[in-house]
Amino acid sequence: MTTSPKITFIGAGSTVFMRNIVGDLLQRDALKNAHIALMDINPTRLAESEAVVGKMVSTLKAGAQITTHLNQRDALDGAHFVVVAFQIGGYDPCTITDFDVPKEFGLRQTIADTLGVGGIMRGLRTVPHLWSICDDMLEVCPDATMLQYVNPMAINTWAIAKKYPQIKQVGLCHSVQGTAKELARDLEIPVGDIRYECAGINHIAFFTKFEGRQPDGSYRDLYPALLEGYRSGSMPKPNDENPRCPNLVRYEMMTRLGYFVTESSEHFAEYTPWFIKEGREDIIEKFQIPLDEYPKRCVEQIANWDEERAKLETSDTIEIAESHEYASEIVNAIWTGTPAVIHGNVANRGLISNLPDGCAVEVACLVDKNGVQPTAVGALPPQLAAVMQSNVTVQGLVVEALMAEDPQYIYHAAMMDPHTGAELDLDQIWALVDRLREAHGEWLPEWARLQGASKVA
Repeated sequence: MTTSPKITFIGAGSTVFMRNIVGDLLQRDALKNAHIALMDINPTRLAESEAVVGKMVSTLKAGAQITTHLNQRDALDGAHFVVVAFQIGGYDPCTITDFDVPKEFGLRQTIADTLGVGGIMRGLRTVPHLWSICDDMLEVCPDATMLQYVNPMAINTWAIAKKYPQIKQVGLCHSVQGTAKELARDLEIPVGDIRYECAGINHIAFFTKFEGRQPDGSYRDLYPALLEGYRSGSMPKPNDENPRCPNLVRYEMMTRLGYFVTESSEHFAEYTPWFIKEGREDIIEKFQIPLDEYPKRCVEQIANWDEERAKLETSDTIEIAESHEYASEIVNAIWTGTPAVIHGNVANRGLISNLPDGCAVEVACLVDKNGVQPTAVGALPPQLAAVMQSNVTVQGLVVEALMAEDPQYIYHAAMMDPHTGAELDLDQIWALVDRLREAHGEWLPEWARLQGASKVA
């Protein structure tokens, strides 16, 4: 083994995200001299990312080597770890299409990158390129571990595991640890005094245990305090990080299901049929559901990056804050053998017994020199598994479409989507999928593009 790992970033032009991960990596003693290989198809954004990493290395007085690549295979050659963060088609045109076309049919969305028709189309655009990365990895870095940060997370993880089971991969999100911090803030308890058990699928995992440490060292169940706080109106507490979405949907679902879900209210509202309904603006107002939220964030992020980039151009150093992403923990644990525990997305091989074999599940994982080792959960409470299954069904149909290269499954996935099915009839769903296949055109794999009339009309 070399003394320092090679860590390749595919989609390194996602500068803000890449900056967070690299900052975490370079602050670890075993990784500060790593080879950071940055790859992107956009030369301008790649150069911006190279400049940012260079200033981070200088600020931290690290010894990291930086290389940049426009060719994916060159970047992957000899890599020990592959961090994947890209978006096929970007905000403009593909995200815009995923929102604007459904709105023509009266179907409104909030984020549209994980499930729903937006998530379905994003999966069809994304998985083929993830598979191309797997192809290259098998040729030039077959023992590398892929840290997969791309949405739709569950569809991607499932599709990789199905076609490339030999690839070492874990899908990563920050919703579990992020939600724990949010609830600690609501309860006014230090997050370090909280322990929990959490499992499910990406964005629909639930805290099956959520406990707080007492002065005598024992732990007590915190769910009664959360329930009382919501019923009394004192929770959720406003917070500066997300003032538009104060978790009302998630707290309401806790009262219905008995457990708290890990992903934001704006996400969960479009994973289910209950919150975004035509003619029911009272529900949207009551739960403060932010429609068209993701496009707004994209515009804000672009503006913020333009402002930050201008500041960076005149500074030799850069502010480096610790993020709450798992990537550096995983790399450090595998490279040094120092164990860590993370929540990762992996193939369900007997991990959650009341979800389908092979689907992507999010569970606690031990990470050490042996890699990412998921822990078995057993059966989840049946009402939680039922909510998850409504999403797993859609995910599985998208994976089936990709594996079989058969467009009929795209329609079936949209048909079974909880939010889409609650709003549109079958003719509308078929027409919507036709329009999306047509509008995305060459951003889709060739078999998924609409050629003349719908093949499954």
